[in-house]
Amino acid sequence: MKPAPFDYLRAATVQEAQAALAAEGEGARIIAGGQSLVAMLNMRLARPTLLVDVMHVPGGATMGIERGQLVVPFAVSQAALLQRQDLLSEVPLLAAALPWVGHVQTRARGTVCGSVAHADPSAEIGLALVALDGTVHLRGRRARSLPAAKFFTGMMQTAARPDEIIESVSFPIARKGTGHAFNEVGIRHGDFAIVSIAAISTGDRLRLAVGGVNDAPLVRDWASLDEQDVDDALNDLAWSLDARDDLHATSRYRRDLVRRLGRKTIKEARQCAD
Repeated sequence: MKPAPFDYLRAATVQEAQAALAAEGEGARIIAGGQSLVAMLNMRLARPTLLVDVMHVPGGATMGIERGQLVVPFAVSQAALLQRQDLLSEVPLLAAALPWVGHVQTRARGTVCGSVAHADPSAEIGLALVALDGTVHLRGRRARSLPAAKFFTGMMQTAARPDEIIESVSFPIARKGTGHAFNEVGIRHGDFAIVSIAAISTGDRLRLAVGGVNDAPLVRDWASLDEQDVDDALNDLAWSLDARDDLHATSRYRRDLVRRLGRKTIKEARQCAD
């Protein structure tokens, strides 16, 4: 199957891209790497009247540290972020999660902000962004920023308005003494996660983020969680999730993965923090 007809605009600036979105309304879509959107176009799950290409906008692929945050603009590919020399020390959770994103070929084209915009509940980048209290920076008629936890509103649904483009996303730089770990289970490596887990350990505080189960990433914080209490806490978390049966896994299997994978990831994060 091929896409339904659409118009195409290669934007020269962010302002031109945003103006095109505002003029076209809900029929316009931003395209960058296209690794998610093109597949939806081919299956006619998405039928935009206008595609606005932002991959050639100057400065769109330049990352940098600003005010204690790693700022990743709209045209940065997943491969470029993974290859960033200081990523492991800057944002170790991203360094752990990115190798699970798709395959080498798709990471070469797929963008970080494109994955966030797509808002697949199984996506590793969105899960890491929420776990780290990252921020999504939007450009519409005016600029605004949203915490990642408020940006994702449901399965492939976000708080972005039709005339807004994701200008960048930002991830807080890791603090000394904080441990990070990431694990997931899929049918094959590179497939969508059946369950993905991110853990952040700082002193007595522990954060666990779960992807692939609810319609959006879910975060649970514990101020103090002793080793003997981990299993009970994970069991409570597993039963609080909106786990469902589908072609890939049963709800029971997903909850069991949360328990088992959660324990493993918590242990690894605590070891990294030592």
